[in-house]
Amino acid sequence: MTTTKIQEIYTQVIQKLPPRERLQLAALILNRLVTGEEVDESETWTEEDQLDLVTYALKYADDGEF
Repeated sequence: MTTTKIQEIYTQVIQKLPPRERLQLAALILNRLVTGEEVDESETWTEEDQLDLVTYALKYADDGEF
């Protein structure tokens, strides 16, 4: 992934999250680095990825934050 793409993701997605959710995301990333858990960098979405997205979207909608 290029630096430009990473910056684009940060600007369009991460930066718009509330501070608490950004902190949770940072902790998740750092914990995976510490535990050595491999990050899947494939371009395809697994069923688990899709479920995670739907779960997050529904939680986000339920919180009334649009």
